[in-house]
Amino acid sequence: MEERGTHPHPTTPERKLAEAKKELNLPPTVVICGSTRFMAEMAEAELRETEAGRIVVKPAWDPKSPHTRWADPKEAETLKDRLATLHRAKIRLADEVLVVGDHIGDSTRAEIAYARTLGKPVRFTHPEAAQGEGTV
Repeated sequence: MEERGTHPHPTTPERKLAEAKKELNLPPTVVICGSTRFMAEMAEAELRETEAGRIVVKPAWDPKSPHTRWADPKEAETLKDRLATLHRAKIRLADEVLVVGDHIGDSTRAEIAYARTLGKPVRFTHPEAAQGEGTV
């Protein structure tokens, strides 16, 4: 029989993931968040973070760029919702969040809040934008 208090922290899925990453000796994972208007800046941030030895995940699509997937508004909205859900999973997977760009809109603000509820550290490429949005 197990004695009470021998496990000060319950084993949560998040804790198991963190322990597995540590056991596998994986480098830190950073997820890039921000408006898709900053896709070029996200690519540059991805390069910098990769050079610094981090695994990087980021949005993979830009609904502002022409593509057949965005032609039908109903299908585009469904895809947008699915990809937003996938991006939240990327936030759960990551060790930290990097917010790119000098503007923080509602979607990015929601991602920051979500990351913080998970206890994820949040960094900004433009800290002044974060301060102006009341997210710091």
